Amino acid sequence: MKSTAKGGLALLLLLTLTACSSGNRAISPKEARRLAGSHQAVEARRQAEQRLRNVVRAYADHTRLILGLVVVRDACQTGLHRQAFFQDGSDTYKIKCSMHVAAYYGADPHHMGDVIDSILTAGESHPQIPFAHDDTGRRLLAYYRGKGPNPNGPKALDPSEVFAWGDALTWDPVRDGSPERLVEEPLALKNEPPVQRFLREPASGTVLGLRKKYGMVFRLELDSGDYYKVFRGRQNPG
Repeated sequence: MKSTAKGGLALLLLLTLTACSSGNRAISPKEARRLAGSHQAVEARRQAEQRLRNVVRAYADHTRLILGLVVVRDACQTGLHRQAFFQDGSDTYKIKCSMHVAAYYGADPHHMGDVIDSILTAGESHPQIPFAHDDTGRRLLAYYRGKGPNPNGPKALDPSEVFAWGDALTWDPVRDGSPERLVEEPLALKNEPPVQRFLREPASGTVLGLRKKYGMVFRLELDSGDYYKVFRGRQNPG
């Protein structure tokens, strides 16, 4: 019985590895580059990046956050010929592309209440910012104003993140001073356009530099979703 179980597991692993191998790709790397560099993909990429950059700029223009670094990760993934197990739809498309943007802002930790309030206030008049003076926002603001308890609980760590509409806003903890909870430096990826792009603006910008200059760092993370997708069976775009 044990040997049968082991044999079944080995077969499953073999099939999984086979499904993930390069030979199971729906298209060749050359075709992937062609599709990723097509006019349709380039235009969809431009629109997706502009949309995310507009959100990044909205925080800089309407809050007390000071923009210092923007990192763009843009990748196209090829589909599979077939999936025997763990079906997730990868065998339905030739290629799909998505984008992730992380923006890093400096802020004054001695005026954290004003910083949080500026974000919540901006969100009530600018639709690109999804945070407002709702129950979560009010409790967070009261905590940083010194007028309320830790919204995460009496023994919880200092609040350091909020989420809304898929946007994630993370910041250096102000009161517990835990080095391991500080906003990290962004990891670099290979820049191999059009299949994979990595942009860091400015190229010399660092999280540490922002922290030294302003006192603390906020990180805004945004995702485009699939901005470009070619399904199997459709005529290839040029």
